[in-house]
Amino acid sequence: MAKLETKYLGLSLKNPIVVSSSGLTNSIDRIAKVVEAGAGAVVLKSLFEEQINYEINSAIYKGEGFDYPEAMDYIKGYTRDNAVGEYLKLIKDAKAKFDVPVIASINCFTADEWVDFAQQIEQAGADAMELNVFMVNTDKNSDPAEYEKLYYDVVNNVSKVVSIPIAIKLGSNFANLVNVVNKISVSGAKGVVMFNRFYEPDIDIDKMSITSSEVFSSPSDIRRTLRWVAIMSDKVDNIDISASTGIHDGEAVIKQLLAGATTVQVCSAVYKNGAQVIAQMKSKLESWMDEKGYSSIDDFRGKMNYGKIPDPQLYERAQFMKYFSKYE
Repeated sequence: MAKLETKYLGLSLKNPIVVSSSGLTNSIDRIAKVVEAGAGAVVLKSLFEEQINYEINSAIYKGEGFDYPEAMDYIKGYTRDNAVGEYLKLIKDAKAKFDVPVIASINCFTADEWVDFAQQIEQAGADAMELNVFMVNTDKNSDPAEYEKLYYDVVNNVSKVVSIPIAIKLGSNFANLVNVVNKISVSGAKGVVMFNRFYEPDIDIDKMSITSSEVFSSPSDIRRTLRWVAIMSDKVDNIDISASTGIHDGEAVIKQLLAGATTVQVCSAVYKNGAQVIAQMKSKLESWMDEKGYSSIDDFRGKMNYGKIPDPQLYERAQFMKYFSKYE
């Protein structure tokens, strides 16, 4: 029987399937469903500084203390402390109830809050922390290097104040992604999650308004992550990679592990098909490993990454036109 145990961020996981930060992990009842289905670890729904500030501003806008500065300060403090307190309680309760690693997730935009949230999360007992970082650079005169430095600073500042392992969840919009991940790896992060699935705008042409595009990923979205997992696992050897987006079945799990992923993160597949899809992924992984004669995941992880295949250019963009040249 194949053994699915693996290590991620120095943590022992029963298997490499991690349920990513989402509504699937925002309560004990919901976490219980994915753990019972076989999740190897869970990433709690992110603590968003932006959401906390929105709630603060909403309360103030409604007139609660608007005319009294002292009352406004109280509202700000109470709303913030209440939101953070609920999150810390979720960490403690999850740690007490479940026997899988509990990874916290935070999304901030001010340096002080990154550090403050991180310290409180560690004290609450989280096994690790995922920094959910995304910044939209709209300044045409800005230096891309300064934009990237913000990511390194976040990781560096947080890693200085906590001892639990840190992973950073990234988008793919960098001129040199390999260089960015390499610098992140020496800034204090033990892992990188590729890639974040962000809110993306759409336009309603009838109502002439901005709407949200499709929330869930599709199986075809694996193409975006598979290439970079395969490249990164060869080029940067001192950081764990968690593959995210487009993982909807056991075959996709196997592909990402072959590309070099340490773990995979699932979300949309669980929303669409229920928690049982996790058990199905595990079953497919086990049967495939038995069929191929692999006794552990380490026996084949990275076997198809950029440096292991005969022609690594197959993972490069130059092959795109060559692939489609037959369609004329």
